Amino acid sequence: MIQYFSIMLIAIGIYGLLSQKNLVKLVVSLNIAELGVNIFIVSIGYVAEGNAPILSPVVNKSTMNFVDPLPQALVLTAIVIGVGVTALALSLVLKVMDSYGTIELDEIRGDNG
Repeated sequence: MIQYFSIMLIAIGIYGLLSQKNLVKLVVSLNIAELGVNIFIVSIGYVAEGNAPILSPVVNKSTMNFVDPLPQALVLTAIVIGVGVTALALSLVLKVMDSYGTIELDEIRGDNG
């Protein structure tokens, strides 16, 4: 079920990337798509009633019910990279605003119709 939600977020993000002309809205759409991908990756690694992959006196019987930590580590790295990309994109939007006086792609290109 959560995977359908994540696919819906990815679709909303892609729709925003394809339909919006405002640069800030494009950055937000990229973040929505990224969020959907991250949720999808975490949902793939989810194991119902799984345990953390740490051997302890309480959990040392079987390794079959461990949660795979790789998707969480991958998503954590993706979140950090996503924050950096967002900061860079927003700083570029500010530079575009300073240079052209607008953040609308149509006005930057000179298309008014």
